[in-house]
Amino acid sequence: MSTSESSAVEPHAAKTRRAGFLAIELDGAGREGVDISRAVLAAESAGFHVATFADAPAPGRANALQRAAFAGPVTRTIALVPELDTVYTEPFHVSTQLASLDYVSGGRAGWIATAAESPQAAAAVGRTSATGGALSQEAAASIEVSRRLWDSWEDDAVIRDVATGRYIDVDKLHYADFETPAGFAGAGYSVKGPSIIPRPLQGQLPVIAAASLVGEGQVPADAVDGVLVSAPTPELLAAEVRDVRVRLGGSVAVIAELDVVLDSRGQAAAERAAAGRLAGSGSDGSESGRARYAGTAAGLTDLLAELLSEADGVRLHPASLALELDELSRLVLPELRRTGALRAPVQDGTFRDLLGLTRPASRYAHSAAAVAAGN
Repeated sequence: MSTSESSAVEPHAAKTRRAGFLAIELDGAGREGVDISRAVLAAESAGFHVATFADAPAPGRANALQRAAFAGPVTRTIALVPELDTVYTEPFHVSTQLASLDYVSGGRAGWIATAAESPQAAAAVGRTSATGGALSQEAAASIEVSRRLWDSWEDDAVIRDVATGRYIDVDKLHYADFETPAGFAGAGYSVKGPSIIPRPLQGQLPVIAAASLVGEGQVPADAVDGVLVSAPTPELLAAEVRDVRVRLGGSVAVIAELDVVLDSRGQAAAERAAAGRLAGSGSDGSESGRARYAGTAAGLTDLLAELLSEADGVRLHPASLALELDELSRLVLPELRRTGALRAPVQDGTFRDLLGLTRPASRYAHSAAAVAAGN
């Protein structure tokens, strides 16, 4: 690292020396015969701070948001963060469904905004497949629409005035008035609003996206609250985290991505990998492109401690949810908490609390107040 890079990192490092957090991808639930409620409760009991839900299709299985919503009422501390597509899913529906998830979970919801080439998804909705720069344009527009709709109800818009028979104060509902910008690569659209659901408990759900999708000419850094950082190997992951932090500044949480296969039940990780049960492999056997750790629980503990000294959090992708979660809960998370590398779960907190974010006011409340005051 150059001197200039080092100086750019140091102020953030000094500011964020608090312990990090761990997320776990629960896509294995349902695929491995593991009940989703059992899986998410086991992750919460182990001390994971965030459970994420990939939107990989599987016959007869609920989608990512439905699985997260199912987990909401049975959990207390773990944040529930599904993937939702920004290209082929109507942003109005994305916004309202995520707001509902925030209510179901008591303010522990978030959103991993995805944008990937998918000719199959495009064909399913009768659209041309988006590629290249069009993907980030679609993502930026979808995130902006959702944020405007979340703000379209002021916090005190619901009044439940029995005497007058009014449920809401219509003066505290606002139009989102969004139109895709000039030069938009896809089919242009507009969203008037307001939303059909009151403002989420968190005001604004935290939005996370892949770091490769965020930056100049793509999704603006100030449009997201966190980024997912990948690298080809564990050795390169910490350096990539530092590079992303320099590139995007200190305004977003940086979350490292790591596939994990551990020694388990008398079988070495190398043997399990050789047998084809690789962390992060797709249903077709393809590789994830993420860094992979394969080895002992002690070695993973050391690696995570190193990563958490650089990143705000790490998301683990277990090779086998049943096997890895058992090893992680017994041997890895307790040791990370003992050494102070891992923070304690926040009781009755929100996902924004976990990320160190304050609850924002509605953007429209300020403008409405100004109009009422004659300014």
